[in-house]
Amino acid sequence: MPFPLTHDDPQKVGVYRPIARLGSGGMGTVYLACTEGGRIVALKTMHARIASDPAFRTRFRLEIDAARVVGERYGAGVVDADPRAETPWFATEYVLGPPLDEAVELCGPLPEASVRALGAALCGALGQLHASDVVHRDLKPSNILITAYGPKVIDFGIARAAGDDRLTRVGVAVGTPAFMSPEQASGQEHTAAGDTFALAGLLVFAATGRSPFGHGRAADLLYRVQYAEADLSGVPDSLVPVLAQCLEKNPFRRPTTNWLASQLHDGTGEFADHLPDALLADIGRRATEVWQVSPERLPAPTEEPEPVSTVVPVRWSRRRLLLTGGGAALAVAAGTAGALTWNEWTGGPKTQPVPGPSNSMLPKKQLDSLWQIQVADPDNRFFAGSSLASYPSQVHAVANLVVLMAGSDLNGVIARTGEIDWKSDDTERTWQAACDGDRIILTTDVDDGYIGSDLEDDVSHAKPLALASLDILTGKAEEPFAHFSDLNGLPVNQALCSADGVAYAVAGRGKYSLSFLASQSWYVLAVDINTGRRLWMTPLPGRRNGSSQLYVLAAGVVGNGLVALQVANDGSVHAVMRDTRTGTVRWDRKLDGVAPDQVRQQPLVTDAQHLYVGAGRLRALRLSDGGVAWDSKAERPGRTYGLPALKDGTLYAVEKGLGLVAFDPADGRAKWQEKGGQGTKADLTAAPVIGSDYAYSKRGSRLWAVDLSSRAPAHSYRTTGDRFMIHEKAGEIIALGGHFLAAFPLR
Repeated sequence: MPFPLTHDDPQKVGVYRPIARLGSGGMGTVYLACTEGGRIVALKTMHARIASDPAFRTRFRLEIDAARVVGERYGAGVVDADPRAETPWFATEYVLGPPLDEAVELCGPLPEASVRALGAALCGALGQLHASDVVHRDLKPSNILITAYGPKVIDFGIARAAGDDRLTRVGVAVGTPAFMSPEQASGQEHTAAGDTFALAGLLVFAATGRSPFGHGRAADLLYRVQYAEADLSGVPDSLVPVLAQCLEKNPFRRPTTNWLASQLHDGTGEFADHLPDALLADIGRRATEVWQVSPERLPAPTEEPEPVSTVVPVRWSRRRLLLTGGGAALAVAAGTAGALTWNEWTGGPKTQPVPGPSNSMLPKKQLDSLWQIQVADPDNRFFAGSSLASYPSQVHAVANLVVLMAGSDLNGVIARTGEIDWKSDDTERTWQAACDGDRIILTTDVDDGYIGSDLEDDVSHAKPLALASLDILTGKAEEPFAHFSDLNGLPVNQALCSADGVAYAVAGRGKYSLSFLASQSWYVLAVDINTGRRLWMTPLPGRRNGSSQLYVLAAGVVGNGLVALQVANDGSVHAVMRDTRTGTVRWDRKLDGVAPDQVRQQPLVTDAQHLYVGAGRLRALRLSDGGVAWDSKAERPGRTYGLPALKDGTLYAVEKGLGLVAFDPADGRAKWQEKGGQGTKADLTAAPVIGSDYAYSKRGSRLWAVDLSSRAPAHSYRTTGDRFMIHEKAGEIIALGGHFLAAFPLR
């Protein structure tokens, strides 16, 4: 689904004229382009700022080579290329067909005949690659395009010759966690057998609509890929033993692609004969619409943005440990807001498709959102391979702004317009910033004048902890209001929250080493923001070696209690209440059935009496003693709930298979439940948001408004968001997800 060119996109690349953008990421941009004779191609270019890096140029050249190896039959045929140009580029055929993930979203799980034909054809594609001693290493649904003549494999950005590790850091997993092989997930060599493993995962997805190892944060997926059994429930019985062999943890026990192809399909009939009618209709629609795209170029902004930062090397003696990449973190998106149907090479996470109407070049006023901008994931690459690398961004409503982490900066976005007001002047991490609605508090460090005698001395020394406020008018960090020489200014310290002029944080003490968590003693502390005085400090349990989990998932102050959701060493989630005056733990309750990823960075839901917890059972814990005031398993046994929301004395939560349910927060009795039957597809991972007239709940690619009077769905907005919050001053719902930040009317 193309969208307009920006003012600074090239007028011409080689003999190709860009017509529209298909997508852009941290490494490059993909265009829909044509020749003077009218041939339509997909044109990939490398960002100029990284074109001088030999490693990126080598990767780009290898991608072209791999695409040529797989050829037009099984891939997007390479039409033209110039990897030595000042801005390297190459052009491929524009593939007329949806990615596999969009095909499954459109049609649901594919019939067994479709899965078998798809698998056999992909075996042919991989066989051709492997015969040339090339492995793909990133097979996933968005990298498989479905055409009427067969599937095509694309995106060879991390493909390489078998055994060649020149472009891969040793011990670091490269690829997409849900579809990695176990050896790839552990940072070991990924051979042709690894592609077979990934192919089996693709076929499970095609047959069931889900990955064989579920979903969640990267660290959890990497663990399950390596150690958990694949979930083959829902796979046709005749395919289970075949795919189970391909999903063996031991690569030497996996069959070859030739054997797999022989078990899947006998090769009779045309590929299109095995596809559902709805999928064939979608392929035909795409073939028509590509000729209806009209060139459109956005005007230059009235004020030029600040220059894009370049790659900054790690410097252990700076204000904090850095490893930041170049590239703009946020960019204004128009038309259909950056939707991609041709999965581009970006070297990073891919933007997900934005559902929309058939006309792919609609003007901005026809979007469901009031505004929408493209954002980057938080850049936590220093912690690659740990759960911190994929830590989600917090979104705060501060004054007239929406503040969030994007790339390596905190960003202030004007809530009413979506304009980027400021970017912070130093690298932050999502867990290092906390907001009380009026200000941002940061954990950082201060220079103590230490000069190490050599590198070993330098890396064994951490600067003292400091706390600072961020000026919400400019995005600049003010001078620290407190610093403590007995605590280390570590990149894994956490700013928890601030309330009533007091900032709460987690910080480490002890000899500094690269194993930040296990080598430190850890504490929760309270600091007076006005005076910088430490009010109290209490210890936390030690972290075991190899742990990469921060202590606190969410925190807030209620009355004179600091309430936090903490992760224990065994991975369990605990609700903990501390006295804000002394730091003493009042109570600590384990939350059975709640996984860390379900509640990470989500706002706590409390009133003066209770803490409300969903993500499975819905329950209320008494703030006075941590006891269970009520539990849904008593009133509504066997039912599953998402994250709750509280508004005007009513508790709301989405019930699996039913939709929105309203509860009395005092006793947990249901007041009413959604009518109309549309709630069966309601998303349990996104908490509902509540306005005065409507409650809003995510369902697939839409945010549905449930009328609080009729209790039935009334209208909906298209969205890529998976987390939502209300900005009261702007009267908007703010949505974050799918690499977009957007605003919708709140009613």
